[in-house]
Amino acid sequence: MRLFLFLLLAPVMTLVAAKPVRPNVLLICVDDLKPALGCYSDALAKTPNLDRLAARGMRFDLAYCNQSVCAPSRNNLLLGSRSTSLGIYNLSDNFRMAVPDAVTLPQHFKNYGWRTEAIGKILHTGHGNHDDEASWSVPPVKDKVVEYLDPANSANGQLTREEAFFTNQQLGRIRELPRGAAWESSDVADNAYADGRIADAGVLRLRAAKKNPGEPLFLALGFVKPHLPFTAPKKYWDMHDRAAFPLAARATPPEDAPAYAGKTLGELNNYDPVPQEPPLTDDMQRTLMHGYYASVSFMDAQVGRVLDELDALGLSDKTIIVLWGDHGWHLGDHGMWTKHTNYEQANRIPLIIVAPGITVAGSRTKQPAETVDILPTLVELAGLPILNGPQPMDGISLVPVLRDPLTRVRDHATHAFPRQRDGQFVLGRAIRTERYRLVEWKKPGAAADTADLELYDYQEDPLETRNLAQMRPEVVAGLLAILSRHPEAVPPFAPNKKKNTKN
Repeated sequence: MRLFLFLLLAPVMTLVAAKPVRPNVLLICVDDLKPALGCYSDALAKTPNLDRLAARGMRFDLAYCNQSVCAPSRNNLLLGSRSTSLGIYNLSDNFRMAVPDAVTLPQHFKNYGWRTEAIGKILHTGHGNHDDEASWSVPPVKDKVVEYLDPANSANGQLTREEAFFTNQQLGRIRELPRGAAWESSDVADNAYADGRIADAGVLRLRAAKKNPGEPLFLALGFVKPHLPFTAPKKYWDMHDRAAFPLAARATPPEDAPAYAGKTLGELNNYDPVPQEPPLTDDMQRTLMHGYYASVSFMDAQVGRVLDELDALGLSDKTIIVLWGDHGWHLGDHGMWTKHTNYEQANRIPLIIVAPGITVAGSRTKQPAETVDILPTLVELAGLPILNGPQPMDGISLVPVLRDPLTRVRDHATHAFPRQRDGQFVLGRAIRTERYRLVEWKKPGAAADTADLELYDYQEDPLETRNLAQMRPEVVAGLLAILSRHPEAVPPFAPNKKKNTKN
């Protein structure tokens, strides 16, 4: 009788055993985070929690954003599409204006039974742009990007320029609004600021997921620091020795580079007491560097609280974790600050992936990786069908690299940034290999002989002191051949309001 029952139930048991495990996904997005982390060998950083996260999985040493500005970079992440494929290069145009029926990364997971939630800054809200409710199972939870606790730092409690930008208020009169402070150090609890509250909410979502194991969770946590202003509890400022921050080794643009390729202060102009024109005093430069690293330490502590809860709940072995910075940040190198260039400091990002059963603890790779690669990587790790659009799909799954750090799925990464040259729109399309970066500046679709070129050798000149394009034509030719494998960039999207769908 027992043998009969076993034979009867064996097919059912086999089906049950073959049912795939659906992992949770914890996607940690950090605003303006360059690889200023201890695990990336930054001696100034104090980031014990992200360091231990890297020790669990794989660190990508040559990871790059596809455009060094918030909204396009987040489009690249959630759509798997480069800016050059979408034609959206600015902060204000929502991606659904260009591709109304796009299926985002979390939306794809939601379509296959995951509960998708967003807390903090995932897509860019502000500057006239909005989030994407179609991506999430419940409305995304927002918090402040620009926040002051001392009214004196917001012009005595007034609406400041950057607060207006990020809350979509009074966008037509930004220059008439007062400037807020560039930094603030207050002796307060962590959740007095947004990143602490984002961590609080993340912990609660993980606890809810533990109670409902039948529904896998895709949780996107968007921490806002180290985005300006550098507002963090005093204890994180106290972790760092301000005098230890060295000024940039090179404070001038690369020799022979196009003048329009660089920048100076950028969004710092909207903060007090930063002057409207450079140079910044040595004292102010060190204060800004101090604020950046203090803000990174503050964010690191909040990520640590979430990781601790994941471990305490016993969810770590069934959760894929990705740590991603949306772009880098200039800290006075080349005389430049913030992001918005095609140079190394603005485009190199931290990327850490922990995939239980796949990644080897403490592994690292020099595989050139792009933001757009995260979508196909997570889709494959979760065992979902490949997402084929309708948006252009530019990423490559990094799963083979996660299994073997010496594997290569491509020989370069790409990124781009727009500029004005003689009053005309030009786009700098960049190729970054392990050794070189080539930037081709021209109007999309224009003849090759209209381009200005930049070439940098990171083996011999890691500080990008000189544009070598005229000196190494053979290297330029080889990199242009790589660039020619990519489609021509789509011109800037001209919004057709009839296409705009509110989600």
